Amino acid sequence: MKKSVFLGTLTVAGLAAGMAAAGTLEDVQERGTLNCGVSTGVNGFSAPDANGVWQGFDVAICRAVAAAVLDDPMAVNFVPTTGQTRFTALASGEIDMLARNTTWTLSRDVDLGFTFVGVNYYDGQGFITNRELGVSSATELDGATVCIQTGTTTELNLADFFRANNMTYEPVPIETNAEAQQQYLAGACDTYTTDASGLAATRASFSAPGDHVILPEIISKEPLGPLVRQGDDEWADIVRWTLNALVAAEELGITSTNLDQMTAGTDNPEINRMMGTEGSLGEMLGLEADWAVRAIAASGNYGEIFAANIGEQTPVGLARGLNAQWTQGGLMYAPPFR
Repeated sequence: MKKSVFLGTLTVAGLAAGMAAAGTLEDVQERGTLNCGVSTGVNGFSAPDANGVWQGFDVAICRAVAAAVLDDPMAVNFVPTTGQTRFTALASGEIDMLARNTTWTLSRDVDLGFTFVGVNYYDGQGFITNRELGVSSATELDGATVCIQTGTTTELNLADFFRANNMTYEPVPIETNAEAQQQYLAGACDTYTTDASGLAATRASFSAPGDHVILPEIISKEPLGPLVRQGDDEWADIVRWTLNALVAAEELGITSTNLDQMTAGTDNPEINRMMGTEGSLGEMLGLEADWAVRAIAASGNYGEIFAANIGEQTPVGLARGLNAQWTQGGLMYAPPFR
């Protein structure tokens, strides 16, 4: 979700500049674990299971990076962060990367001193209401009470939408998705607004999800993706190309189940370069030749990760939509591996 409006940008930028001199790859390798910032719990994206093991779409990105760098997808220390704490955690060096429903914006990229390495989910802000309200459009929410996460640009998008439609609303401030769910179900607000994927994930956890409707309006662009501190290009390249490897693997037909076949050699030079059997891409990144094989083996390619955690056959039930491969009418597209 979005930029903290309470965090001093100069403070964050200064922290990021101070941390940039450190070599994150070396730190992670010496430590033997990757410190990855995630949400405090969003079904399907990042949440601990009944055994306390973190699972989800964003979690899989962290595990892929750990596999590429440490050859161990489980060597991850997951650090829960809120909308207000996430940027400080990254800037201060508490975490090595942030992978939690965070929108790529100019101010975060430039003013806060972070580097977004790509988009792993194209999203947009929406609204959820109880069917009993009889509301079928967000334009019918004049005078509504709205649960809104503090420290996010969701607040700004909400204000813009209501002003543009000559409507008023009463905000009900909350800090975490769990708190939003509790307040919404208790009737403290008529509607809850956040990224549409988050709404679907939240609704899936309700005892009676069919009693709640996600309204059709999408009021913003929310390209969500992992980010790192500016100033450490080597580390940014590793996280960026790990994400690209997952996306490219789906396009090229590389899956978690055929890696042995692919690493034995193919007629496709790009696959061979990704698998490390040709060229020196791993060496360029400061990693082993089979770094991409490790990353894909961790949780599968992008499509496998999507289907297993948030796809149409899961409780979250999201269609690929914009997150389909570019060859299937979506926006997912990896640069060439050469």
